[in-house]
Amino acid sequence: MPNILMVTGASRGIGAAVARAAGAAGYDVCVNYYSNEALARAVVADIEKAGQRAIAVQADTGSEAGIERLFETCDRELGTVTGLVNNAGVVGGQCLIEEVTGDILERCFAVNISGYFLCAREAIHRMSTRRGGAGGAIVNISSVAARLANPFLWVHYGASKGAVDTLTTGLAMECADLGIRVNGVRPGIIDTDIHPEGRLEEIAPSLPLKRAGSPEEVAAAVLYLLSDKASYSTGASLDVSGGR
Repeated sequence: MPNILMVTGASRGIGAAVARAAGAAGYDVCVNYYSNEALARAVVADIEKAGQRAIAVQADTGSEAGIERLFETCDRELGTVTGLVNNAGVVGGQCLIEEVTGDILERCFAVNISGYFLCAREAIHRMSTRRGGAGGAIVNISSVAARLANPFLWVHYGASKGAVDTLTTGLAMECADLGIRVNGVRPGIIDTDIHPEGRLEEIAPSLPLKRAGSPEEVAAAVLYLLSDKASYSTGASLDVSGGR
């Protein structure tokens, strides 16, 4: 039985690094993307070069209908998932709490919280041994912002990631008897385009390791938690944050 992994938000950044690493590790990969088809197809091409199957599926994971279509497409074109990496996320714009709008909160929470819940639901329906599935693993991408809150920048984003940490704990407990392990990864300052211009250069010298991390370093942690090497780990959250 093939290992089939779904990675949400996988056209760039951490998601793309996870998808490529998964392909190199022998997974067939469903590469979800929201808008940039060209980048998603480049990720698919790299996975196919590694000898694995891959598909790119456009879907908005802030939409229940979009999530259902994403999983149905994967079922039809690739097969039933045995792993899920909840990675798709939005910052929602830099602002103080006194400046935040309902639209910012609605979109941020829809993708970063509701999307993770609903993707987990669909994965459980397919992987649960009680439902005839083969079991599997889920990794939720959180952030050290869940601990640090990111005041004066995007507290709404930090709050959404705090919810992800709670989801990881609760989901692990509910899935323990279903053959599904659930863990989280909390990246710190990672060199992706999520950061405002100049922020990496400003913060890096203050970090214990004195540098930003790479998406590939986060991907290595994710692949470990997906693998049998982490067979006795569930409900854990691993910081990949350079000591921050």
